Amino acid sequence: MRVAEAVGRALVAAGVGQVFGVVGSGNFHVTNAMVAAGARFVAARHEGGAATMADAYARTSGAPTVLSLHQGPGLTNALTGITEAAKSRTPLLVLAAEATAPHSNFRVGQTELARAVGAVAARVTSADAAVDQALAALGRAVAERRTVLLNLPLAVQEEQAPGGVPADIATPRGPNPVEPDPRRAGELADLLDAAGRPVFVAGRGARTPGARDALLELADRHGALLATSAVARGLFRGSAWSLDVSGGFASPLAADLITGADLVVGWGCSLTGWTTRHGALIGPGARVAQVDDDPTAFGRHRPVDLAVTGDVERTARRAGRAPGARRTGYRTPAVAAALAARGRWRDVPYDDEGTPERIDPRTLSRALDDILPAERVIGVDSGNFMGWPSAWLSVPDENGFCFTQAFQSIGLGLATAIGAALARPDRLPVAVLGDGGALMGAAELDTVRRLGLPMVVVVHNDDGYGAEVHHFGPDGCALDTVTFPETDLAAVARGYGFEAVTVRTPGDLAAVEAWVAGERTAPLLVDAKVTREHGAWWLEEAFRGH
Repeated sequence: MRVAEAVGRALVAAGVGQVFGVVGSGNFHVTNAMVAAGARFVAARHEGGAATMADAYARTSGAPTVLSLHQGPGLTNALTGITEAAKSRTPLLVLAAEATAPHSNFRVGQTELARAVGAVAARVTSADAAVDQALAALGRAVAERRTVLLNLPLAVQEEQAPGGVPADIATPRGPNPVEPDPRRAGELADLLDAAGRPVFVAGRGARTPGARDALLELADRHGALLATSAVARGLFRGSAWSLDVSGGFASPLAADLITGADLVVGWGCSLTGWTTRHGALIGPGARVAQVDDDPTAFGRHRPVDLAVTGDVERTARRAGRAPGARRTGYRTPAVAAALAARGRWRDVPYDDEGTPERIDPRTLSRALDDILPAERVIGVDSGNFMGWPSAWLSVPDENGFCFTQAFQSIGLGLATAIGAALARPDRLPVAVLGDGGALMGAAELDTVRRLGLPMVVVVHNDDGYGAEVHHFGPDGCALDTVTFPETDLAAVARGYGFEAVTVRTPGDLAAVEAWVAGERTAPLLVDAKVTREHGAWWLEEAFRGH
């Protein structure tokens, strides 16, 4: 058995069930070996799309996931998606064939590329050690929540693996939950007891059912309001005290309530400038506590008054063990009434700026929220538009929203939705893109059609790079480099086998209603010609902070 086959079969035996990639000569045999051993392979049309699909699948499913790449350009094509995964600490194993011949045109510094973007670099060095090294790379990806690049030199792949595939391969385990120091947990309990207006902000480290339940219980006891970072959106869905997302996407009421807190606790949340609006959401005199199982996370983005190293669920339960009566805290009748009346963005009044030619994105988003089934999984691209779907479209839980925005690259949204859709086949997948990102990732429309995904792709089409238009336009800068002639994206989608509709007014959305009510035999693209006179509120906040 060749090393390529042994490595592929061993990874599947260790629990890898899903592989994404684009196959070339260098990764042909290892990919086919994984398929023969029972893994599902999804061929993307571009390695960048494959990388983001793998990232989104791993985030949404929590299962060991592999990205398989050709040497040289296969890796460099995938690098943006790998960077996003690495910055997001996505447990992902990247298998990349490697050309080591001194004068090969495919030879690049693959190890150096991985390290440059924050991934862990590893290499299969010999036939004897190949299987063990591959399993160690997978184990590190899972146990350390890291994106690991495993280089597979072409010459080594062709050698015979002397031991074949062991019969007793164990599935790698995630990191062991970190037990908090009782003294620190006690200090957190003291802060909560002293707080009159506590707010919890949960992040990626709280995205488990156990953590959610523990936080809900602790919040109920102390009268805390509940918010999340964008990547954990939906975690507290169903709670009457949920503020939804903290930060740039926060509703006016949520922003006011968070700013009014006298204690903000970040639970598995980095409290970045995006989550705190560059600190503006931390009110004067408010205390800040941070709970994380990674001690290097504390104070990375802002100073904190108390740092507790520990697993979110275990820390929340330990902090709740101290005796004490249930308190009202921030959960007053006035706050309850305000949240019921205008707690959601879609409940905030606005003046519709739509015209016969262009629809207001707020009106579009509110209508789609009503039309699309509640059981959905949403992937959002980056750009001026992205606040509207991220804030107006509701999600059923924390697995209903996949937000690949750590690197803030446009062009990842469609592939994000594909990966999330494959991880949650029980939900309607929804990709929301700008026209720039849609055209960057258009090749993956073929992947949607080929996989038979009943996906809705919504394009906020303002015929330009809206972030730049609205950032530089007010200064009188020429905008020819960031605006484009109108593109008929509906026609493009039909060429890929989609049903498609162009939306200029609310009445045009009847076609979306008909698609939802029908058999959904083909995916649907909505080319929404959106108004473009004003920049998004969240982007104005972001630029103001720089």
